[in-house]
Order: sequence, then C-alpha cells, then structure tokens
Amino acid sequence: MTEWLRRTGLVSGAVVLALATVVACANGEPEREGGTTVAAETDPSVAADPVADGEPTTELEPPAVAGLGARPTPSATPSRTASKKPGPRKVPKPPTETKLPPPPPKPETGCTKPRYEGTQASRAQVKQALTEAAGRTYWPSSAPSIRVPVDLVKATAWQESGWQSNIIACDGGVGLMQVMPDTAAFVNQRFDQSYDIDAYRDNATLGANYLAWLIKYIGDAFFESDYGVSAEDCRTELNSCLLNAVISAYNFGPGAVVTDDGLKIPNPQYVRNVRALMTECECLAF
Repeated sequence: MTEWLRRTGLVSGAVVLALATVVACANGEPEREGGTTVAAETDPSVAADPVADGEPTTELEPPAVAGLGARPTPSATPSRTASKKPGPRKVPKPPTETKLPPPPPKPETGCTKPRYEGTQASRAQVKQALTEAAGRTYWPSSAPSIRVPVDLVKATAWQESGWQSNIIACDGGVGLMQVMPDTAAFVNQRFDQSYDIDAYRDNATLGANYLAWLIKYIGDAFFESDYGVSAEDCRTELNSCLLNAVISAYNFGPGAVVTDDGLKIPNPQYVRNVRALMTECECLAF
C-alpha cells in the first residue's frame, strides 16, 4: 500500500480506483482529510461540465494527477531554493486547541465506486464558489492575517473530487472538497456556523475553513504563529514549510502531521500533487 493511500485525519481518505480515477473506495483504507481523493470518474447522468480524464501514463504516479486533468510537469515540484524563513520547530509548542476532528471511518464494505446525488454544479458555479470561499476571513479577531490562497483551494478541490459537487465517496467524503460529515460538524461547532455539507457553496466554504484552521493550528505548533503559506517559504525538504504541512494534514489529518517527534509529512506524493496542481492544474484556467 503506497504512502498516499493512508490517512489519519478529519476527512477520511479516499482510495484510488483504476481508470485514472481518484475514488475513495477501491482499497478499503482511509486516506484523506477533507475528503478522499475521489473521483476523476464523472456522474454518467450529468451531461454538462464533465471532468476530463487525462491520457494514461506508464509512470507510477497517483491517479489523482493522471485522472484529474493536466499532468503536472517536473518544474511544478516543490521549490528547491533556500527559504529565508527558518524551518519548523523540532518539537511542537503545546497545542492551542485540544479538541481535534475525530478519526475517519472505514469505507463502506462492498463499495467499489462513488455514488452521485442531486444535480452537479457547473464549472462556472464551482469556480465562483471556490473563489468566494478562499476570499473569506475565517479568523477575524484572533488571527486576522490568515488567508487561504485561492489556488490552494482550487487545487485541493480538483485533487479531491475533480470539481464534482455531487459526488459521495465510499468512505463518506462529500462534494467538492470531499468533506467528511464529522469534519463538517467540527468546523461548524468550532466557528459557530451552520454550513450544509451537501450544498456545493457551503461545501467549498467548509473545506476552505478547515484549511484555515489547519494553517493556524500547525502555524502555532511549529512556525511561531507565522501563518504565511507561500511556496517561496518551502525548501527541498517537504516538512520545511507551513504550506506543505497544511496540504498533508488536509489529506491525512493533523494528528499525522503534528507529532511529538516533530513535523511529519506522511503522504509526500499527495503533497507534490497538490503543489503541482496549484500552478499546473487545467482548473486554474476555467
């Protein structure tokens, strides 16, 4: 089982399905945070705005890249230039919050592919929803400097669902950001909101809000409350910057990233995929 098919976080992880899809069911193991890396497979009942599958490749790579549009090029890998910022602390500071999202459930027994419910939103609608979600301020008083980059939100949604708003994975991940119901409940309670996981605009906001929470949680633990998530802060080592840590935690959960032994990146290929999609994804042109 490859590293990117494991997860210990909020939104359970999806499992890879053949045919260059990223479906959270094929393997039976949890794998992601905000949602499983679900679906390059589109709803056969939806005629408008299908997700285009990429060409098959002989390289061994997660289907998330091959199946969800343009394949990232080597130039899109994380930066190898030295950052001016210091790296993470060797051990985390005491947590600012002790209540974390619950661990993900296992995929439904016998489930081999995702299902679809309701009407799929168009790409134009999805683009607007993701852009609006990224433009929100989720910590207006305690950490007003936190912003979630729109390219991060778009790339995460493409990696997780291929921008399919009505997809439900075998592990229960829902919608664009593949948010788990327990994660939605955690975010709503933590921020005193009532976002509807099944509504695509709210789903985008839930995913972005969770990214904002991860930025603060991990930033407080390892980066001296510096919440910058610029790719320019990243060095060769994947655990060198907050951006990579947040991406990793969205997929595997914060418990797998924030450890007593330091900052860990248990899913390097997932991080590389999302980092590449932040600059190479065909979705950025929609």
